[in-house]
Amino acid sequence: MLISLHKQATTTPKVRAAIQASTEPAWVVAERYGISEQTVWKWRKRDSVQDRSHTARRLQTTLTPTQEAVAVSLRKSLL
Repeated sequence: MLISLHKQATTTPKVRAAIQASTEPAWVVAERYGISEQTVWKWRKRDSVQDRSHTARRLQTTLTPTQEAVAVSLRKSLL
């Protein structure tokens, strides 16, 4: 089985499943796997052990009023 992890991943799906199944305190699990407690809490909250997309869900763009007017006129003329 080929596992595709992003470059900064500190855990594998097998370790993530073990984190989710563990009932030990977060600090104990964090020390065992050499990760932070925040990482333990993050994986315990998730339903899946697969990486999520790192693509922005909402693009953060702001146009000046002039840029907006140009964009609107282009949309109207190119329809």
